[in-house]
Amino acid sequence: MRIFHGTENANIHRPTVLTLGVFDGLHLGHQRIMRTVVDRAAEIGAVSTAITFDPHPRAVLYPESAPPLLQTLDQRLANFEVLGIEQAIVIRFDTEFAAQPAEDFLYEVIHDRLHAAEVYLGKGFAFGRNRDGNIDLLKRMSANLGFHAEEVPEVSLRGNRISSSKIRHLLSEGRVNLVRRMLGRPYGVEGVIERGARRGHTIGFPTANLRPNNRVIPKYGVYATATLIDETWRRSITNIGVRPTFENDADPSIESYIFDFDGDLYGDVLRVRFLHRIRDERKFNGINELKAQIEKDTRIAQNYFRRSGVRNMLDLL
Repeated sequence: MRIFHGTENANIHRPTVLTLGVFDGLHLGHQRIMRTVVDRAAEIGAVSTAITFDPHPRAVLYPESAPPLLQTLDQRLANFEVLGIEQAIVIRFDTEFAAQPAEDFLYEVIHDRLHAAEVYLGKGFAFGRNRDGNIDLLKRMSANLGFHAEEVPEVSLRGNRISSSKIRHLLSEGRVNLVRRMLGRPYGVEGVIERGARRGHTIGFPTANLRPNNRVIPKYGVYATATLIDETWRRSITNIGVRPTFENDADPSIESYIFDFDGDLYGDVLRVRFLHRIRDERKFNGINELKAQIEKDTRIAQNYFRRSGVRNMLDLL
């Protein structure tokens, strides 16, 4: 996949089928949009293109209410490629871009530079000054600019609309099973492994201590997880919290105990995906009580991993 930072470098000589939006999390609704773009581009011989914005528009226009993002920009772009997008364009969102009339963007970028044959928007998405760049404007201008514009229907789960804000809320409640259904994959974080206090080694459960790049982490507690090591997803349990049994840290830690693994991961970038919530974080009366609970958590996780559906899911990660 080709990645362009800014539209000035993306001078395309073939027609494009494109979409534009933030696409935070790449949930099933976003995936429907991407599949539409990829399928239509293949049918008409065009370049499938996704335009995204960084930072989130609300972080610029309304920073006090800007949502924390589910994915880093690199994670978002990697998902574009997995979904078959051939070309991604990252537009730096600032006050100057926000003030640009939507009509100018359609003429100068969508039509003149990208030669759009078809444009697909998610329901309710709008861009440009005063958010004038909605599906109605695109349809009005499409005849003069020579492209087809269409709004892609939303995706619902159990009658509820799937959205990035809904997923953030579910993660704050620890409901990672439902989040997995909305994303079409388990929610994951990634970051660099740091040296911890090594208490886990002393009780037989060495952990990898992750400093996450992601701003959104699930509710404090213990989870059955999958951890990527050497391109293999390994079974693990992960604790998110402030270590109340010991020092009650101000900042939360993410510590993963990886089954049947005893290597040194210090300094590596690790990916962890959250599959199932086991329990809330608790304060224990000493290290022996904590060790007994970790042994219990491990048995619960191992029983979870033995389920046929879970084994199949791990094979597909």
